[in-house]
Amino acid sequence: MKIEKLILDKNKSEINLKFYFFLKFITKLKPSERQINLIIENINLQKNDLNYLNQTNEKLFDKSLNKIEIIREINLKINNQQDLELFAYSLSLTQVKDLLLAEAKIYESIDFKNLINLDPLSLEYDQISVLKPYKTRVSGALLSLLFFEKLESSQLNFVSQDSINFIKDLSQKTKIFKNKGLESNQIFMLSFSESINQSIISDSGSNYEDRIRSVLNKIGIKNIIKTHDKIDKSTEYDFYFKIDNKTYGIGAKRTLRERYKQFIKTSLTSKIDVSIQITIGVDLNEEKAKTIINHGSYIFVSDEIYQSREFLKNLKQVYSVKDLTLKTLKNLKCS
Repeated sequence: MKIEKLILDKNKSEINLKFYFFLKFITKLKPSERQINLIIENINLQKNDLNYLNQTNEKLFDKSLNKIEIIREINLKINNQQDLELFAYSLSLTQVKDLLLAEAKIYESIDFKNLINLDPLSLEYDQISVLKPYKTRVSGALLSLLFFEKLESSQLNFVSQDSINFIKDLSQKTKIFKNKGLESNQIFMLSFSESINQSIISDSGSNYEDRIRSVLNKIGIKNIIKTHDKIDKSTEYDFYFKIDNKTYGIGAKRTLRERYKQFIKTSLTSKIDVSIQITIGVDLNEEKAKTIINHGSYIFVSDEIYQSREFLKNLKQVYSVKDLTLKTLKNLKCS
C-alpha cells in the first residue's frame, strides 16, 4: 500500500503553532478573570497602537516579575492585527477551558460516590480508581469536541441567556479562524489535556498505600512509619509498626512484577518479626506466591482474587484482605 506524501501548508502550520503558543503561555501567566477581561478590553480600545497596548497589558502584572516576562514573551509574538485577534480568541477560550475542566471533573466525582460503599482494598475499588483519571481525560476530550462542534454549527442553545453574547462572539471567531486554517479544537485540546493532567492525582501507586493505611487505622493501628530495613537498606517497608512488642513490616504494591524476588534476599538479612506483602493479586501466580511465603512473608490479596484462585486458599500464609484485622495480625507467627 502506497501512502501519498504528507505536506503541511506553511500558513496553516504557523497559525496553529501561534495559537498553541498563546494558549500555552496564557496558562503559564495564570491571569485572573478580571485581568483577562481587562486585556480583552484593552485590545478592543487600543488595537491600532500595539506598542501602547503592550505597555498597558504589562502594567496589569507589575506585581510579578515572572508574569511580566511571560506577558512580554506573548507580546513579542503579536506582530499584526490577526495575531492580536488570535490572542484575544485564545484568552476567551481560556475562560471556557476552566468551565470544561470543571465539567470533566464532575464525571470524576460520580466515581467517588460509587467508591463509598466498596472495600478500599477490593479489586472492584481498584479498577474504578485506576480508570478514574483516564475517564476524566476522555470526558474532557469529548466535551471539547462537542463544544467546538456547537460553536462551528452555531448551535448556541447550550448556554444561559446571560452567556449567549459571549458564545456568539466565540462562535463567529471560531468560524473566521477556521477559514484561515486554524484547527481550534485539535490545538485547544493539546492545552486542555495538559490542564487535565495537572489537575489529576493518579489513583494508582501511592493512592493504594493511602487505602491500606486507612484500613490499618480503622483496625486500630496508628503509629505507622515508612522505613527501610535496618540491615538490608534496599528493602523498604511502606508500613512499619509494632503490636505487643512484635515488629511488622508491610510492602504495598498493586502488582508484584519482579519485586517478589526481593523477598529471597530480605529473608536472609531482615530481623523484622512479621513480614507482609499486600497486593491486588492480579499477577500473583502460584510460583510467585510460594517464593514469597517460603521466604518468611505473609500475603494479603484482594478478596476477588483470593476467592477465584484455589491455590491461594490452599496456602496457609496467604489471606484475603477481608481478613486484615487486628486479631489476624496478632496471630501471625514470627518468621
